[in-house]
Amino acid sequence: MVREIQLNDTKINITHFEEKENKNGIWISVTFNVTSEEYHDITTLLYKGAFDVKVPEKQIEFRGTIQQYSTSITNLYKKGQVGEYKLTLKEVDK
Repeated sequence: MVREIQLNDTKINITHFEEKENKNGIWISVTFNVTSEEYHDITTLLYKGAFDVKVPEKQIEFRGTIQQYSTSITNLYKKGQVGEYKLTLKEVDK
């Protein structure tokens, strides 16, 4: 089971991982929790839209962009809250 991905230099612990590959490249879907303390850093990272993606446990590396993104909560500024994020990334420039 994959437990971590990296977006640029940020390591993210994940709770779900799914990988698909076709002639256009790799797609990965992940689910992860974000605490109110992590909220600002994670949302700032995700607003970049494109990343160097690494999945160390599967030896996967690619340049990817966000295809889908959702969260269970939109305001994590209140201390002690945790939101579930779902993110699908697609390989670009293969």
